[in-house]
Amino acid sequence: MAVRASMACGAILLASSALAQTATHAGAHNPAVKNNDAAHVAAPAKGANSFSEDQARGRLTKAGYQSVSRLTKDKDGVWRGSATKAGKKVNVGLDYKGNVTAR
Repeated sequence: MAVRASMACGAILLASSALAQTATHAGAHNPAVKNNDAAHVAAPAKGANSFSEDQARGRLTKAGYQSVSRLTKDKDGVWRGSATKAGKKVNVGLDYKGNVTAR
């Protein structure tokens, strides 16, 4: 009887610790993964960029840029090119986080 009670207590403790771990990680996130909305930032973040050229063009277009051209990935992993917005030609960039820069 004591063995069964000990085993039952052990099972309850294991189950409660597993639930506690799940709850702790529920709010964790990867800052490199952004939602689908492009944010405008002052400077692009350096890092390995996994966006394809077509995806980068799509992000820039969604951010309101038109005629996106000459896209190339630089040594910092930032997609850079030129585009127009509100009739003005600008240089644009897209970092690995999906953030857009323009100058």
